[in-house]
Amino acid sequence: MTVHLVGAGPGDPDLLTMRAVTLLSQADVVVHDRLVDGRVLASTAPWAELIDVGKVPGSRRNSQSEINGLLVDRGRRFDTVVRLKGGDPFVFGRGGEEAEALVAAGVPVEVVPGISSSVAAPAAAGIPVTMRGVASGVSIVTAHQDPATDRALDWTALAGAGTTLVILMGAARAASIAERLIAGGMRPDTPAAVITAATCPDQTLERTRLDRLGARRLRNPSTIVIGEVAGRNVLAALEALDAVDSVVGFDATEPPPDAVAQGAPS
Repeated sequence: MTVHLVGAGPGDPDLLTMRAVTLLSQADVVVHDRLVDGRVLASTAPWAELIDVGKVPGSRRNSQSEINGLLVDRGRRFDTVVRLKGGDPFVFGRGGEEAEALVAAGVPVEVVPGISSSVAAPAAAGIPVTMRGVASGVSIVTAHQDPATDRALDWTALAGAGTTLVILMGAARAASIAERLIAGGMRPDTPAAVITAATCPDQTLERTRLDRLGARRLRNPSTIVIGEVAGRNVLAALEALDAVDSVVGFDATEPPPDAVAQGAPS
């Protein structure tokens, strides 16, 4: 009997780890978050009990203590239980709390890392969170803080850190975050980018600047990137080449027709 804390990755089921796919195909119970992609859940065994414990803003349903109790209960009763969490279970996924609760109850735990949207979302949009000569570090924070704690983020320190800033769960607070960072000394014209539904078919990318961040409502799930790298798109040249190829009508992996006509090696 083991509860497996499994990272579901940023969304695209092709980005699941092999271990995650194996466990989903064998699990008796899958306890999953609200934003886990439905295509990922399609990998579960046909006999598995699927339990949605997603938290809804403003609702007391599915408190963390209730989820912990559910995991302990199912972990004691079934051989294979998967706690499926978006991204990585230990990156703002409260996986650490769940692991401690299970261990305290004597239930074995395995942690299966997943790809965090904090790095996957920018990468999917062609934004490197670190890049030589541009950004030598990255700070990852969540804008959704536990109201029971008094350990507020030091936005002034983050503004002066000189690293790329990646903010998760910040769609509803984007304008307030921008105000705090500017008040902390960050340039108003600092590049910013918002990646929504990263790695999914409806992925969108909005590029802006810090003083305009949150000017219009952002939808979830969104990853916010602030810093000089947010103005970069290392895939832009490749995307332009793809567009030209589609117009010209030949495969970029093959020599263009005029090159063959001129006797260029094929």
